[in-house]
Amino acid sequence: MQNSNPMLCDIETGICGTEMPEALVEINAKVHLKPIKVIYFTDPICSSCWGIEPQLRRLKLEYGQYLEVEYHMGGLLKDWSYNSGGINKPSDVAYHWDEVSHHYEMPIDGDVWLEDPLSSSYPPSVAFKAAQMQDNVKAILFLRKIREMVFLEKKNITKWQVLEQAAQEVELNVVKFKQDFDGQAQTLFQEDLALARQMGVRGFPSLFFTDKDNNALFLYGAKPYSEFENKLRALKSDIIKHSFDADWKHLFEHYNSLTAKEFAVLANKSLEEAKAELNKLTENHQLTMYATKNGNIWYLK
Repeated sequence: MQNSNPMLCDIETGICGTEMPEALVEINAKVHLKPIKVIYFTDPICSSCWGIEPQLRRLKLEYGQYLEVEYHMGGLLKDWSYNSGGINKPSDVAYHWDEVSHHYEMPIDGDVWLEDPLSSSYPPSVAFKAAQMQDNVKAILFLRKIREMVFLEKKNITKWQVLEQAAQEVELNVVKFKQDFDGQAQTLFQEDLALARQMGVRGFPSLFFTDKDNNALFLYGAKPYSEFENKLRALKSDIIKHSFDADWKHLFEHYNSLTAKEFAVLANKSLEEAKAELNKLTENHQLTMYATKNGNIWYLK
């Protein structure tokens, strides 16, 4: 039975949205700058997408010389005009997000849906497109920031003042950001939605691994890191894993913020070992910690 509720994320499959389509359209990827392009359809409030942040971050460190990740917004929640799947109003999401948080071992505080619920995921999606218009690297930082805001800080990322704060923190030109948010970014978001429909996307995360010959492999939902690697190797059998410095300071200088799960995945530690090291670094005033009821996130001081 298909899930028609966009806000219901299936813990077993790791998918927010509907089930996998029976057939996928042929990929006609744009120009590749590197041997492999990952066309990634996501959404700022997709909890399963937050769940694969550890895998994506490791993938970029180990195989970044071979791949580029092209981010597209898929439009998870247009509004609350549907009624299906047991989640019919914002307050229904609160418990669900807490459940998803424990499953992925990634901090998510569902109380935002009780305290300051979001009416749609479209405004932050448009904001991401506005950030992309300025700088793709800063756009990814912006997406990370607004996810931290909604998942951990319980901030309503549909509100302009929250989006503006995130833009300032990643050093976007806020005047241009506002102009683009009100203008061209709206069109670019609609183009992302059209591309998602064209490519058969019906849930998130959806990742298409493509090579320069337009061969494509599809990864759907939150999957273990080994499945990400397998897609790369199937497209490029001679791919070589890059060895990176897993020292805590190097990782935090590269990524700025890390959850315990992310640190564990990147530093090849158990979750308990990761938490112990992060807590010790916090006690030694080398990291700062932001605490939530479902886990913490750490920042380099």
